[in-house]
Amino acid sequence: MTQPNDTARTAAHQTNPGTGPRAVLPGVSVPVSQLADPDRFGGTATGDLRCGTLCLAPDGTAHLEPSGSDSANRYIVLPRLTEAHVHLDKCHSIGRLGDVGGDLAAALAAQRRDKTNWTADDLRTRMQRGLTELRQAGCGALRTHIDWATGTDHPDTPLAWDIMADLTAAARDAGIIVQTAALTGIDEMATPGAAQAVARRVARDGGALGSFLLGHANMRAGLRALFDAATHFGLPLDFHVDEGLDPSLDGLGLIADIAPETGFEGPILCGHACSLAVRDTDDLQRTADKLAHAGIAVAALPSTNLYLQGRRGGTPTARGLTMLHELNQAGVQTIIGTDNVRDAFCPIGRHDPIWSLGLAVLTGHLDPPFGAHLKTITTHPRNAMGLAPLCVDTAAPSELIAFPAADLSELLTGAAQPIPLTDLLTETSHD
Repeated sequence: MTQPNDTARTAAHQTNPGTGPRAVLPGVSVPVSQLADPDRFGGTATGDLRCGTLCLAPDGTAHLEPSGSDSANRYIVLPRLTEAHVHLDKCHSIGRLGDVGGDLAAALAAQRRDKTNWTADDLRTRMQRGLTELRQAGCGALRTHIDWATGTDHPDTPLAWDIMADLTAAARDAGIIVQTAALTGIDEMATPGAAQAVARRVARDGGALGSFLLGHANMRAGLRALFDAATHFGLPLDFHVDEGLDPSLDGLGLIADIAPETGFEGPILCGHACSLAVRDTDDLQRTADKLAHAGIAVAALPSTNLYLQGRRGGTPTARGLTMLHELNQAGVQTIIGTDNVRDAFCPIGRHDPIWSLGLAVLTGHLDPPFGAHLKTITTHPRNAMGLAPLCVDTAAPSELIAFPAADLSELLTGAAQPIPLTDLLTETSHD
């Protein structure tokens, strides 16, 4: 892969690309937010895009050259997308749940009942379907959560975790990075030795360590145990936190306090954070500042939170989307995740980061220009997953995708399907 410090070589190819065959694609637009060095990449600046003919040198270095005046923009080129928050063990189970609906408590109860159907064949079929859908949507990296219960009534490792380990290996062979995150109960993690036992297996499979926090009694003890275990085994942390509209819910603030107390240096991702929407201004600012100071990323999950939160027996007015604008202004890296697809928590949905971002645009008033918002499904989730950044001008050709769309508004409708860039390039000679 071309590295960011290879910008001098990139510039040389723009001014003196040399002889020999190269691959080209006219009518390309690349969002500036997806470039490590926009000025060296070339092309014509058009709003928050660079436009022109994409040229790929023999060594794989990419840049843009000006297109003719009659060359319309036909493709948006991006690095392969990153999905940081899905639940492949639950997805596509809605068909057997009946007329399930309601709030988070109702969804949790319905999902618990459905677990009697989670045989090896059932899990493998549904999880493979979800993986295939994410690949078709243009994902090159993803993180799925797996429910992980502990105690005498539960096996040491969930069946879904073992099956996901097999599917992850197959996905890796296809060039897709899959991280599996253990979704534990925070009170259970307060039991001596429990967090270490889970972390040991998670580390074996290169996963992430996580838990569900919703005003539980032993959150501090459980969090300290998880932070200690993650430090010992070198694991990233991932939390479902404050998934409700009660302003007293502040697991997010507790995580932001404990992270610097423990000196934890790994990436931390917190999903949901719905209660931020009902905090007063000063409290929200204090929490956002603590998150920024601790380097904690926050994932907004619009489809599931819009469906479950703010129920009052009629049309909802409070929707549960976390405070994206305020977090961004405080310097917190925000992420858009898909979360649940066709299960007890969300009866519809799609495994598609572009679709999820489009929903966030509507519900979170993420106004144009749209280029900066793309970081929520590319750069930011990779950072939160502990992965190296991936930009159009530093990626290998196999890591780039093209959407047949003239501009970012058309892209975010979700109608354009990604195409591997290597399928579109035409080889030509250069004298």
